[in-house]
Amino acid sequence: MFTAIKKLVESFRFAGRGILSLIASERSMRIHAAAALAVVAAGIHFSITKTEWCLVALCIGMVMAAEAFNTAVETLTDLAKPEFHPLAGKIKDISAGGVLLTALAAAATGLLIFWKYLFPA
Repeated sequence: MFTAIKKLVESFRFAGRGILSLIASERSMRIHAAAALAVVAAGIHFSITKTEWCLVALCIGMVMAAEAFNTAVETLTDLAKPEFHPLAGKIKDISAGGVLLTALAAAATGLLIFWKYLFPA
């Protein structure tokens, strides 16, 4: 039992190290983190509902996870094909496009949530 707990704690440590590496090395992730902090501050300021908090949390998690997956795909692509190759470029573009789609969906969700607070009728 103790070994299983130790392995679980180690897994969390590795994941935490990955998150710190992502924040340290990726400007886009720092931008997403700053945006997330701004949205959380706005949520606190406007006292958004529990349901709205759930949507905000889900959007933040999705965008940050998408950025993490994108970084992993780009890093693996660079490892597998350090020199330029059209397919490697396409893979990286598609992965970055996934982040953009997720960020646009999160922005739309944010507009739907915060519109009534920013522009009360």
